[in-house]
Amino acid sequence: MSERTGKQKLASRKPAAKATKAKVGATAEPASRQTGRPGRDPGGWREEALARVRALILEADPAMTEERKWKKPSNGMAGVPVWSNHGIVCTGETYKQVVKLTFAKGASLPDPSHLFNAGLEGNARRVIDIREGEEVDATAFQALIRAAVAANLRSCAPKSASPPKPGAARPVKLLSGGNPQIAKADGDAPVQAYIAAMPGWKRDLGERLDAIIAGAVPGVRKAVKWNSPFYGVEGRGWFLSFHCFTKYVKVAFFRGMSLKPVPPGASKDKNTRYLDIREGDALDESQMAAWVKQAAALPGWVP
Repeated sequence: MSERTGKQKLASRKPAAKATKAKVGATAEPASRQTGRPGRDPGGWREEALARVRALILEADPAMTEERKWKKPSNGMAGVPVWSNHGIVCTGETYKQVVKLTFAKGASLPDPSHLFNAGLEGNARRVIDIREGEEVDATAFQALIRAAVAANLRSCAPKSASPPKPGAARPVKLLSGGNPQIAKADGDAPVQAYIAAMPGWKRDLGERLDAIIAGAVPGVRKAVKWNSPFYGVEGRGWFLSFHCFTKYVKVAFFRGMSLKPVPPGASKDKNTRYLDIREGDALDESQMAAWVKQAAALPGWVP
């Protein structure tokens, strides 16, 4: 994707006459955050832009750590703001023409809204360039931050399991087709337990699907039912689920016949449509996010 295409994903706005800082919660900030505040920027708009993204980052992950690194004459010895949680999530640098947000593991993150608009050829990093008069999409940006933190946590996980201790949780049993057996429960935790137990390539796919859904529907309701993750809207039922089979993962849209375009897989139920994703299939994240947004806006399925 060209830099020009990526830039069009940032919403334009007229520069404000006075700087208006975004607000974060009213709780006291730890010292690590106080040292991470953006420094004075003679350009004005750059300081405002950096303050806005800082507020979004801390709201997306209250456990985020801030600090300034790499102090040198070119940045007035103020250093570069660095946001971390189990590793660097992103950095924020100000240049004459842009505010540059560099994600350390951006190449591996789902970006259905195409916020990344620079550094697209790298093997690891991806960049969001914000120019004067532009403002990043808050919902999509915060989903990207959460996905980056999740990627750091996965990379910090032990590579080999220690012998189980008495009373420790038993390994998840895989049912027919390699589908994880997870007890019925509400919330994000059982869904993440299901995804962590998905075998092989299906686990990465499960993580991508979960990140796309959470990014497209802020505050999405989650649960595990009948050994499958379910996603819905509070008070409106469920709009999507997925399930592991031997050679593919089946995504079910419970009101799929009302989506545009209609997902390709037919169902015995007149309202439901499926999307079967096999190893090596290219997942169209933009289309998936569009389907998810449409599905969440419709009356859901109530068991």
